Parts: sequence; structure tokens; C-alpha cells
Amino acid sequence: MNNELRSRILKAIEHNAKVDISELAVRFGVDEAAVANEMEIMEKEGIICGYLTLIDWDKTDNETVTALIEVKCTPQRGQGFDVIAERIYKYPEVNSVYLISGGFDILVIMNGKTLKEIASFVTDKLSTQESILSCATHFILRRYKDNGTIFGKKYEDERIQVTP
Repeated sequence: MNNELRSRILKAIEHNAKVDISELAVRFGVDEAAVANEMEIMEKEGIICGYLTLIDWDKTDNETVTALIEVKCTPQRGQGFDVIAERIYKYPEVNSVYLISGGFDILVIMNGKTLKEIASFVTDKLSTQESILSCATHFILRRYKDNGTIFGKKYEDERIQVTP
């Protein structure tokens, strides 16, 4: 296991999973087989967990709503928040679940077709679970940057420069 090669591969694919193995090999000065083998090993070890594509859904005909749901709960004796998080992430409509610090314990990110669909999920499936004390739902109105990728038009300063 070459830790330096692993680190370089992970940094390269973190923001562009589509980068070609041959390009990485040239960039790192190793052969393609070394890069491919290291990536395969990292996939088997669960270091590389998947490859994602960021999509600007606002530019498509698909109507979706994204919600950030903060969940306050009572940890389970001997298991902490893990059992609660597992129960939540098993729902297919849930995209991400995080243990967080602050006033809430768990952050859930999910997509739905409508605000009502998400509200129903929170009311009927999430808040009724044992150990969940309260939920606060926030809807994403516009995405400016996600995972290092800027969405939409970048702000350009159009003010006239005044010099003395």
C-alpha cells in the first residue's frame, strides 16, 4: 500500500470522479495498473464509497425540493445515536444522515417532489419514531455552491472603478 499514491488519487478524484486513470498515471508518474489497482483496493476497503455526479436540477424539467432536517433525539443506552441514524438512513428518500454538534443531534438531507411530501415524511415517519424529541425542517431555496462546484452565474462586480 502506497499511502502517498492513495492520498494523491483521493485528492484528484474528490472533485472530479470522471478523471481518466491514464491521466492520473501521467500526473503521478506511475503506470496505469498501479493507479487502477490502488483504486480497486480502496473501493474494497470502503475508503472510496462511491462516485457522484453533481446535477443542477434547476436547469432541468424535474421539480425537486431539498430539505435539511435537524433532529433532536435521546441517544440509546450503549449504542448512542447509531441505531437512530440507521433507522433514518434506511428510508429511500433520505440522501444523507450526519451526527452533528450544537442544539440538534442529527442532520438529515432529503429530496422530495413537493414541500408537502417532505412535511409528510417528517410528520409521519420521522417525528413519530421512538427517541426522537423534535425536528426542524429547512428548505433549500437556491444552491450556490455544492461540494466545491459553483452553480449558476458567478457574481461579477459591475461597479465602475474610481481612482484618485
